Amino acid sequence: MTKIKKYKWKTLLNLYEEHIRGTEQKAFVFEKTVSLCNLTLAVMSGIKLEENKKVYITSVCLKHLYDKKPAEEFDFLVNYLYKIVMHPDTIYKNKDPKRGDFCFRKKLLENEYLCSIEVVENGELFIATAFRLRKESYLNSYELLWNWRDGNPSS
Repeated sequence: MTKIKKYKWKTLLNLYEEHIRGTEQKAFVFEKTVSLCNLTLAVMSGIKLEENKKVYITSVCLKHLYDKKPAEEFDFLVNYLYKIVMHPDTIYKNKDPKRGDFCFRKKLLENEYLCSIEVVENGELFIATAFRLRKESYLNSYELLWNWRDGNPSS
């Protein structure tokens, strides 16, 4: 894994190093929750959220990403997931029955990434999944809630 600076996502890297790295496919991991980042006020406004701006990720979610994603995609997500969540280019309403309530999309280093965020019963926000978008048309039928350019959905 590449060396990175110690910033907000350090807890995510620690979670990976301590509980996920080197585990066998589908191996059991203890459930541990860490804070990934806080949403910006603009993003909170975009999804009409007044409280609980903190976004969490669990070791179980991270293990799922570790097991299912190609190594280079997983490494990228571990290092940049916080950027997708804190500064998305657009936010969409997720479709039923998919897991998560919102889809945060961001273009980073010539690729598009999507992170699904779930609002749980107590109002807390959790990462449901994240991945690189491989088809430009993937989000065409999703409802746009907000975009970074003007802070509003396009008409």
